[in-house]
Amino acid sequence: MNEQDVVDATEAMRGLFPATPLQLNEHLSARYGADIWLKREDLTPVRSYKIRGAFNFFRKVISEAGSDKTFVCASAGNHAQGFAFVCRHFGVPGVVYMPVTTPQQKIDKTRIFGGEFITIKLFGDFFDQCYQAAREHVQRIDGVMVPPFDHADIIEGQATVAVEILEQLPEGVVPDHVILPVGGGGLAAGITGYLGSRVPRQAFVFAEPAGAPSLRRSIEAGQVVTLSKVDNFVDGAAVARIGDLNFAALKDFSAEQVMLIAENAICVTITDMLNVEGVVLEPAGALAITALDQMDRDSIRGKTIVAVVSGGNFDFERLPDVKERAMRYAGLKKYFILRLAQRPGALRDFLNLLGPDDDIARFEYLKKSARNFGSILIGIETKDPQSFKQLIENFEQSGMGYEDITENDILANLII
Repeated sequence: MNEQDVVDATEAMRGLFPATPLQLNEHLSARYGADIWLKREDLTPVRSYKIRGAFNFFRKVISEAGSDKTFVCASAGNHAQGFAFVCRHFGVPGVVYMPVTTPQQKIDKTRIFGGEFITIKLFGDFFDQCYQAAREHVQRIDGVMVPPFDHADIIEGQATVAVEILEQLPEGVVPDHVILPVGGGGLAAGITGYLGSRVPRQAFVFAEPAGAPSLRRSIEAGQVVTLSKVDNFVDGAAVARIGDLNFAALKDFSAEQVMLIAENAICVTITDMLNVEGVVLEPAGALAITALDQMDRDSIRGKTIVAVVSGGNFDFERLPDVKERAMRYAGLKKYFILRLAQRPGALRDFLNLLGPDDDIARFEYLKKSARNFGSILIGIETKDPQSFKQLIENFEQSGMGYEDITENDILANLII
């Protein structure tokens, strides 16, 4: 990576939007006993860093080939919105392919950002079908495909985040750790490429969704690995295959530097940042902050840590699910199947087993035939995770038949 090219890209980007802030977060700093700086990429015009790579890609193509080409992308998320914004900025036509299943909110936001310069085409139920249709469209019209992460100009554009970080840190301060979220790897490849000569290699920490560990598995294998299954909850970073160029830039880091972040732990961060700081984060945007909980507290105490907050395009219709996942991860909510005798007073006996802080959040009677015992699905919330230890002891001592299904994903997804 040519550092001067990244600086030039940063300067050119100022014609599109100002530098996003690097903020010392007092809440997180107090919690971890360190100086925690958040690079707020959720505050770009499209609420994610994706606009950077798209802008740099467009300006390079237009500089070399002119503006008479039609640009095309396939995306149902942040890449589409950055693409659309840049199309309008340069006044060039763009076509955005999205799966038919894309939420209307994302379609509407993309259309607002692109205005008259973009056309949205809905195709296929899955992204792979949509992506193939976009590639075929590019070939038919002799257009330009704009990739989301696996391209040198995209990587260079994302590297502009690093230029701003160095400009915004207090003079003479070098971060002890830089925490980077990883999906396709464009942001991580760009930032490590630019900061590599200024920050120790071991200072980088990569935060990857546990349900989509493409970088971790690829480093372990020594080659790019395509995952057979991906958990799409962290939709901004749930990638089955890291970019080839991006892996080439990251392959020499150790697998231990890639932290796999549980999806439900991310939900704790989202609710915490919303309730305490008033900051709205999408799941991918919360990855780097969540990684702080997996780092050794003693080793980071007193250190300077920069965490890149990659995006804030959160659909609030997801908030009930996020809250539910957060409470389950924090041990404040559990679900049980209870085997309850069919006799007078059996329900009262069960209620007497509950502690003073145990609150019934869900109760569903599942008996479907005349038997001596019936089943109950019950959800219980509490204020202290230790309350469940006492409740389970009460179940055992009373002879209550029960099964804790909180962490049983199959059952939980089916009946909760």
